[in-house]
Amino acid sequence: MSIVYDIRRLARQVIGPVLGVSLMVYIVYHSVQGNHGLIAYWQLVKQVDAAKQAVALLDEEKTRLQKRVKLLHPDSLDRDMLEERARVMLGYADPADIILVDRPGRRAP
Repeated sequence: MSIVYDIRRLARQVIGPVLGVSLMVYIVYHSVQGNHGLIAYWQLVKQVDAAKQAVALLDEEKTRLQKRVKLLHPDSLDRDMLEERARVMLGYADPADIILVDRPGRRAP
């Protein structure tokens, strides 16, 4: 009976620390690798930074386009802008214009 008693005593001494270490490993693993862990957080931060850069670029383009639209507004019509848009949209050119044709796929020497 002394062997059974020794095994039970040893099991009591070992089970507690093993369960504690297992619990700590589980918590640390999921705090790093889990869906809401550190790696997921770092990836989310990168995505937020990329989105902020995209928003900044779109804001710049929006501002540029708003300036061009403002030049075509009836209250403050810019004749140069109107002429440019008419030429682009209608395909007209002044006889004094020099036209350079850009052929896609060909490189200039």
